[in-house]
Amino acid sequence: MIPGLPAGGGREWEGAAAHVADTVVIGAGVAGLSTALELARLVPGIDIALLTRHRLGEHGASPLAQGGIAAALDPADSPARHAADTEQAAAGLGRRGLIDLLTGEGPRRVRELIGLGARFDRDASGELALGLEGAHSRKRILHADGDRTGAEVTRALAGAARACREIRIFEGVEAGELAVSAGRVVGVRVESRDSGHQQFRAGATVLATGGPGRIYLRTTAPAGLDGDGLAMAARAGARLRDLEFVQFHPTALDVSTDPLPLVTEALRGAGARLVGETGSGIPGVEAEGGELASRDRVARALWRAIEDGQRAFLDARPILEGEGAARFPGAVRTCRRFGIDASRELIPVTPAAHYHMGGGAVDADGRSSVEGLWAVGEVACSGLHGANRLASNSLLEGLVFGARLARALAREQSAVSYQVNAGSRALPSARARYWEPGGVLPRAVRLRIRTLMWKLAGVVRSSSGLAMAVDGLAEIEREVSPGVLPSRRNLLLAARMVAHAARARTESVGSHYRADAPEGGSRAPRHSVLELDPEDPAGIRVGLEAEPVPPESHG
Repeated sequence: MIPGLPAGGGREWEGAAAHVADTVVIGAGVAGLSTALELARLVPGIDIALLTRHRLGEHGASPLAQGGIAAALDPADSPARHAADTEQAAAGLGRRGLIDLLTGEGPRRVRELIGLGARFDRDASGELALGLEGAHSRKRILHADGDRTGAEVTRALAGAARACREIRIFEGVEAGELAVSAGRVVGVRVESRDSGHQQFRAGATVLATGGPGRIYLRTTAPAGLDGDGLAMAARAGARLRDLEFVQFHPTALDVSTDPLPLVTEALRGAGARLVGETGSGIPGVEAEGGELASRDRVARALWRAIEDGQRAFLDARPILEGEGAARFPGAVRTCRRFGIDASRELIPVTPAAHYHMGGGAVDADGRSSVEGLWAVGEVACSGLHGANRLASNSLLEGLVFGARLARALAREQSAVSYQVNAGSRALPSARARYWEPGGVLPRAVRLRIRTLMWKLAGVVRSSSGLAMAVDGLAEIEREVSPGVLPSRRNLLLAARMVAHAARARTESVGSHYRADAPEGGSRAPRHSVLELDPEDPAGIRVGLEAEPVPPESHG
């Protein structure tokens, strides 16, 4: 599909196995799989390289997703109602055109997923069973095996990908650095546990790497979600948007493990209550709008209670007694693993970093501000979620916008192929540093970063705390050995960028809550935009704009 593209390359590629593809997709969660499958359907014979750290479908945020997929499938519901709920949660920063795309295309994408063999829960009459979650005005949440929705969706998509001849799957591969030539991303350098250093050269490179949840001490994000995609995109010159908006899930299981297991919101949708140690309700929860208020409000109420010395619990006993446990097998198993009988005991819970609304700045089709680079899913920010994601919209986003990105790529395939042909021979020699021996961030340094972010840039923030976070992270940056290459310090760069963005936003909006700034001010909603300073590798520039400006088209 890319005639004439040389298989070899300059000295920058020496010692590394070389692969050439039309498109390389980095990440194999729902967003990456949806992109690859739709592109393969639209362009028969295309060569797609799909890269994943682990065995396909068995690790990452997507398989762990419990809540479900939101879609207006009930005749009493509508995409317009779903859109209104999504816009309400976004706190004035959601882009209505993109929200309409999500909710309008959502039902069709879910039906296609069912056609691939995804098995969703059904009621006694055989109809899809729809549940309720926080900030939704209608029952529209599909679940699979109660609280194993992400695993089932990933299973169906991964099976289709394995059967697709256009998709080459590379497992055990970790991306380290995007390859840039003449201002264009022309591929990615990776490490493979089996084959060592490798390079993939492609007409289009798609980031689907997930979020930066591991920058926080308390998080539901599995190992590996260090913000690699954000850091790689920033070092390649891409603009990033709204990095300060981090969603903290109110009900992670409060135990001594990393990551913290999620206690599905579907339990509260079914009637479980948040209570204190005595079993009485937590006053702050009601003040913030009740059990099923938006996640940011419930998380803040629990944060305040915990800061005041209380413990928070979820009382799911009425839901899980008797045969009710069969509705939520994952939650029951998880609690049991930590010695908690959820049908008889209160479940200890705590807020934890769960989802990132910010990411690489992209347009409605997933184009970034750098030619050749695209992004989709949690690593991307189109403005869809605004300041706060509505529950169970993330899997839907991967399905809808993965397919949308693929359609855009299919339209531009010939132009993209021509451009990589013209400019891929002379990669900057500085990029060769990735191949030199380099250390990793020591475990103690990672713990310092994550603790600092949790305490100073977490659920509740302040001007003084964010200033301390920015200064503390800068100090860590200065202390880190020069031998730790940029690609090895992604966690630190991602944390620094989130802290800088949070410091720049002086008002409270959605998930970004500052104790020293009121909510609902008169100032028009603004989006933060962040870039690395090309003159200073450690420099970070942040600005605020009234409307998200789509990156220039690659076409």
